[in-house]
Amino acid sequence: MFEDVIGHSGVIELMTAELASPAQAYLFVGPRSVGKELVARRFAAGLLGGVEDERARRLALDGTHPDLRVIEPEGATSVGVDQAREVVARASMTTVEADRSVFLFPDAGALTEQAANVLLKTLEEPSAQVVFLLVAESEDDFPPTVASRCRTIHMGRVQSEHIIEGLVSRGVERSDAESVANVAGGRPGLALALMNQPEVAGFRSMWLLLPGRVTPRPGDGQRLASEILAELGPLVEDSIGEDLNKEKAQRARRRVEMSLLVSGLEILASWYSDSASLQMGGPIRNSDIDLASLTEVPPRKAVAAADQVLDAVVDIQGNLRRELVLANLFSGLGSED
Repeated sequence: MFEDVIGHSGVIELMTAELASPAQAYLFVGPRSVGKELVARRFAAGLLGGVEDERARRLALDGTHPDLRVIEPEGATSVGVDQAREVVARASMTTVEADRSVFLFPDAGALTEQAANVLLKTLEEPSAQVVFLLVAESEDDFPPTVASRCRTIHMGRVQSEHIIEGLVSRGVERSDAESVANVAGGRPGLALALMNQPEVAGFRSMWLLLPGRVTPRPGDGQRLASEILAELGPLVEDSIGEDLNKEKAQRARRRVEMSLLVSGLEILASWYSDSASLQMGGPIRNSDIDLASLTEVPPRKAVAAADQVLDAVVDIQGNLRRELVLANLFSGLGSED
């Protein structure tokens, strides 16, 4: 069931053991694109098909099993009260084929507070025939009363070596797999989305060259921000499956763009961290860049710049306007203060 999951061996071992006696609700949390939804879907297949029923597992993986409900946001935004009420109603019905019903929320963070509260009563009164699988970036995406009713499965980033081997096993040349892993930043989902895109090789270089291009002029910051977002466009579009409907494609596009932006900013922060570390006699992460360029920023300023970049990650993940956040960041990094 989990053979196509890259990394997460500890989580896989745990979820395999959970199949024998599952809890009523699970909350899979972790950074974007690390594979939470994939593991949740494989676990759902195991719950409905067990070890023996290959047909049931296949139907579950395809999303067509009659006892599996996948609840996605209405439109491109949220899971609302009406959807939650429908889930509650269906949870009280008898199953069609399997011993239990499974309700999967691949974007549970999109639950409105009212919708989450509607589900709460069902979570408070467990049924042995129903299992809820919620996928989100953080437990803070829910009211504490909802998160506390779930068994939380924490999923972190995956080592680059595992991502490289996972891509190589899928037919990617090792050198290309290494380039993708450098960009993915421990996110197997992002690595899989980018694995067949030759443009990814230039993505890391683009971010590592930014320190030499920033200036204190706001216009330059705006221009760089527009350039970065334009460069992301082809990578995002080429990662979206052609079989997705408009709403799913829009959500997938937003997820990939967010993952790429965060990854790029982390690469940029690593340049400033390397700058400070090198000048203080410490190790560096990006050993393939011009070391002389790392000495052009004073150590104290480099440390402050790394903090600025990571603050921008928080702002972007908080859904502030991406172009504005980037423009302000680049202008700040170019400041002479």
